[in-house]
Amino acid sequence: MKKTILLIHTGGTISMAMSDEGAVMPNKENPLMKESSKLDALATIIEMEAFNLPSPHITQKEMLKLRNLIIKKVAEEKIDGVVITHGTDTLEETAYFLELTTDLSIPIVLTGAMRSSNELGADGVYNLVEAVRVAVDEEARKKGVLVAMNDEVHLAINTTKTSTSSVNTFQSPQYGPIGLITKSRILFHHAPIRRQYVDIDGLSKRVAMLKVYAGMEVDLLDVVLACKYDGVVLEGLGQGNVPPSVVKGIESLIERGIPVILVSRCFNGIAEGVYGYDGGGKMLEDLGAIFATGINGQKARLKLLIGLNKVGAPIDLKEFFM
Repeated sequence: MKKTILLIHTGGTISMAMSDEGAVMPNKENPLMKESSKLDALATIIEMEAFNLPSPHITQKEMLKLRNLIIKKVAEEKIDGVVITHGTDTLEETAYFLELTTDLSIPIVLTGAMRSSNELGADGVYNLVEAVRVAVDEEARKKGVLVAMNDEVHLAINTTKTSTSSVNTFQSPQYGPIGLITKSRILFHHAPIRRQYVDIDGLSKRVAMLKVYAGMEVDLLDVVLACKYDGVVLEGLGQGNVPPSVVKGIESLIERGIPVILVSRCFNGIAEGVYGYDGGGKMLEDLGAIFATGINGQKARLKLLIGLNKVGAPIDLKEFFM
């Protein structure tokens, strides 16, 4: 008996076409909507378009809409898996948002394309077929939100876009893919140890993110305070260090109850409070800064945003980011 897959389109390169002038642009009609017949042998497809946006246009509001749509559809109908087509620029952020805000055992698989629908070697339909194959695979259950592209399956928590143009852009630094997609099977070779879930019903809080650099000045943190952000993520140097010039700004934010989350701007390794000098991670940790374990800046920003918007009792952010 075939499984039922909810296929949701959101736009992105996978649904675009290149003009005669060489500009890749959205189509008035999503060309993928004509390709669902290629999926009939794999599953019963319930297809819909949530929106048709280039991924840089997607905000946390669209992510929340997508999350609510999935929960509603799964509650109303027997759905065995969800596949989402998405632009690659922010695909990892939407995937991680869904990872933290859905608590489903069925697979949720995101996919996209690096070449538009009418380019030579277009990879969209191929990736879509692979994503549906992953979603119907029984071993994909209870593994969290997944990203399937270019014959690989990655966890939403680990994967990131690493190339501006390569079809092999999605990688999981340090961890590697969770599975491989062959002509005949999906080969899963490891699974997540734990997952986190946060119940939210809105996104009223705001979180900023800043990349730390040599000679950074404190007035950037003053702007975070002046603009009344509810939290900030800093992509720190090395293991999570900052120039001494910004320490006072960090201290000022923490004293006012504004959480400061530290990650590393390096994409390998884990940020930790190690160095005790002025601006070192240990000093910042002693001031009350929180280190995010094993995620990049854009995901730490979403995690803090979701944590601050949790329904019910406030979340313990230090434990949340461990």
